[in-house]
Amino acid sequence: MGLAYKKIIVAVDGSEQGEKAFEKAVSIAVENDAELILAHVIDTRSFATVAAFDQSVASKADEFAKELMDKYTRRAERAGLSDVEKAIEFGSPRAVIPREIAEKYNADLIICGATGLNTVERFIIGSVSEGIARNAPCDVLIVRNGI
Repeated sequence: MGLAYKKIIVAVDGSEQGEKAFEKAVSIAVENDAELILAHVIDTRSFATVAAFDQSVASKADEFAKELMDKYTRRAERAGLSDVEKAIEFGSPRAVIPREIAEKYNADLIICGATGLNTVERFIIGSVSEGIARNAPCDVLIVRNGI
């Protein structure tokens, strides 16, 4: 692999941290004339809190993901990117992004926000960005508050 990135995954979830990661990813993709893969994983752990798994919850999450991805796709294209893919999956983002999505697209960079879980959640399951960094087959850029 050379110094230029050619396939960049950015994890987006609609959060402020995801927004910052998206902005950084677009900038790097434009500079490298790279393909940008927008990745959104619908976290199935959140369904565990629903007493009986309600299919409408999954349907609403999927609808939100599609709207979010369409919004980010339009913004990336306005910034000058012509090669933008969308990857929407179900599962644990900390595992699905580095293992499944990165391998499927043969990514050479994953960009994610340094999203903060509360202390108890971080202790028990770890943060998404930490999971991505530990499991990624490629470089990982974790974007903090400033760009």
